[in-house]
Amino acid sequence: VQLQASGGGLVQAGGSLRLSCQASGRTFSSYAVGWFRQAPGKEREFVATINWSGGLTGYSVSVKGRFTISRDNRKNTVTLQMNSLKPEDTAVYYCAAKGGGSYSQIEGWYDYWGQGTQVTVSS
Repeated sequence: VQLQASGGGLVQAGGSLRLSCQASGRTFSSYAVGWFRQAPGKEREFVATINWSGGLTGYSVSVKGRFTISRDNRKNTVTLQMNSLKPEDTAVYYCAAKGGGSYSQIEGWYDYWGQGTQVTVSS
């Protein structure tokens, strides 16, 4: 499967952005998807994850309550709605996928990665 992340941009603190992860392949509905981010000088970290059906989701402590992950399997798309953005959310955001029904916060668990989209939050 090939993944294309989009929707990044520049936003002021307190604003919102919606990231999309568009996947190719007919079996995307059976894939778990995760969002990760990497800020300058820092390691890539987990943000959010969703299982194949969208019925199970998980979030990092730093974004829980502000970000929402969802999916539309008819459109092969996973969305990350980011609200109440903070300057510390500034990073390149990546989506990742793995065939199978469950989900994971572990970066190494995923088999496929998108190219990343830049999110910059100004103070």
